[in-house]
Amino acid sequence: MALELTDQNFDQEVKQFKGVALVDFWAPWCGPCKMQGPIIEEVVEATKGQGNVKIGKLNVDDNQATSREFQIMSIPTLKMFKDGQEVENMIGLQGKEALLALINKYSK
Repeated sequence: MALELTDQNFDQEVKQFKGVALVDFWAPWCGPCKMQGPIIEEVVEATKGQGNVKIGKLNVDDNQATSREFQIMSIPTLKMFKDGQEVENMIGLQGKEALLALINKYSK
């Protein structure tokens, strides 16, 4: 299961993480977000055991400070972080293979 990210734990879980973190910015009322959710869970399963990979979801309605910080205007937005720095930004529904390819690109 993807890690639940909040305004309170984002710094520790993502910005201070040494490795690759994929963050899904979503909301429960968003149709494409509902389709993205199971794909995120498949990516979690596919990357299990990789200690340098973390996958989380941040509800934009409940965590507005972090959403503002990263200027989330459309959801789903997925951001890839490497050692706490944003390296990729994807807006809209993303496929499992594309996400796994990005994780592999940055986790090497």
